[in-house]
Amino acid sequence: MRSLLFVPADSPRKLEKSLQSGSDVLIFDLEDAVSPSRKQEGREELVKFLTEIKRAGIQTPELYVRVNALTTGMTLADLAAVMPCRPSGVVLPKSTGASDLALLSAYLDTFEHLYPLGPSDCQTSIIAIVTETADSLAGLNGYRGATSRLAGMMWGAEDLSGDIGALTNKEEGSSEWTSPFNLVRSLCLFAASAAGVPAIDTVPTDIHNMEALKRETRMAYRDGFSAKAAIHPGQVPVINEAMTPDAATQEWAARVIAAFAASASVGVATMDGKMLDTPHLRLAKKIIAAAQLS
Repeated sequence: MRSLLFVPADSPRKLEKSLQSGSDVLIFDLEDAVSPSRKQEGREELVKFLTEIKRAGIQTPELYVRVNALTTGMTLADLAAVMPCRPSGVVLPKSTGASDLALLSAYLDTFEHLYPLGPSDCQTSIIAIVTETADSLAGLNGYRGATSRLAGMMWGAEDLSGDIGALTNKEEGSSEWTSPFNLVRSLCLFAASAAGVPAIDTVPTDIHNMEALKRETRMAYRDGFSAKAAIHPGQVPVINEAMTPDAATQEWAARVIAAFAASASVGVATMDGKMLDTPHLRLAKKIIAAAQLS
C-alpha cells in the first residue's frame, strides 16, 4: 500500500466518491470525522454502504474502519455494527501498546466467530495509530510480535499536539516538523520496522498545497515510510506518485536482485565494484514491491 484515505463514515456522498479516489486503502472513519452526536448515524450509514457494495459485487480497494478509541467506551458498539460486513481491517486510534492490540484482537476473535466468511476465512487486520498521546510513546517497543493481525503502524501529529500542549507542530512559515514531532515521526518509523510492518506517514492537513504534499511524501519515502495517509481524494494521486520509486531506483533494485541471484556466496554479492549484503537485498525487494503497485 502507498496511500490510505480517511473518509467520514456519516457522509453517503463521500463514501461513494471514495471508491473512485485511486487510494490503495480506504479508511471509513467513525472517530474524529464523526461528531459525538452522530456516532450512531455514522455506523448506520457505513453499514448501509458496505452492505450495498457487497451486494452489488463492486470491486474495491482494501476497506478499513477506524473505530473509536478503547478508552471511549464506544469501540464495541462500532465493531458490533460493522463486523457483520467483515471489513479488511480496523484502524485503532490512540493505541498505547501491545495490551491495546491484545484487547482489540480478542474482540475481533469473537466477531469473526459470529460472522465467518466461509472456508477461506481470513483475519481482520489492524493498523495502529501509535503516537497520538504522550503515554503511547512508552509502548512503541512492544508491538513486535504482539499479534499477527498487525498490518501497519501510523504516526499522528494533531492529537499529540493537543495532548502535550504544543502551540504548533510545524516550524513557523514552513512545512517542516518541529523537533519534538520529528522525533516522534522517527520513533514510529523505527518501531514499525522492528515490528516488521509498514510505517505509515501522518495525514497532511493543508489540503490545497500539493507541492508541499509532494515534498513531504517524497521525504517520507526517502526515510523508509511505505505509505502516507490522506484526508482528501485530491491528495491521493500525489501520494501514489511520490510513494512510487522512480525508474532509476527500480533499475538499481532489479540489478541488486540479479546480482544476488548470480552470486555463489550466501548473503553477499557485488555490483559496480561494491559489496552488497542482505539489507541491500531486502531494500531492493521492497522497492520492486512498491513499484508493482503503480
